[in-house]
Amino acid sequence: MSFGRCAACRYLRRRCTQDCILSPYFPSNNPQRFASVHRIYGASNVTKLLQRLPTHLRAEAADSLYFEAQCRLEDPVYGCVGLIFLLQQQIHSAESQLFKTQAEIAVMKSQTQYPQTQPFRAISGSNNLLLQQSDNDANL
Repeated sequence: MSFGRCAACRYLRRRCTQDCILSPYFPSNNPQRFASVHRIYGASNVTKLLQRLPTHLRAEAADSLYFEAQCRLEDPVYGCVGLIFLLQQQIHSAESQLFKTQAEIAVMKSQTQYPQTQPFRAISGSNNLLLQQSDNDANL
């Protein structure tokens, strides 16, 4: 190679050959990328994995390995699963907020279409007590 060793060969302190399978995915200008992947998976396992894949899928696999290795280094227990779980919780929260907002919009539209002329007022004493209880419940 005219530009020198790739990050993988430099990290492993070996000669980088023309047919180095790691050089396209771990360039020399980003040594931390290979260091993270090597720390979690090991160079031999990464090489074997990339060799078994078709050429058009290798770049995506190397990106995925790097992402998962970074997640595992940041969170040794859960890794990328912890991040996925956090994102799912955020999606669920956003969806529930969306449903609440849509319900509020529906209520507002129904109130503008069918406005009430006068609120209901109870005259008898027992009905007033029930009305006061329902008002108290609504305030809670």
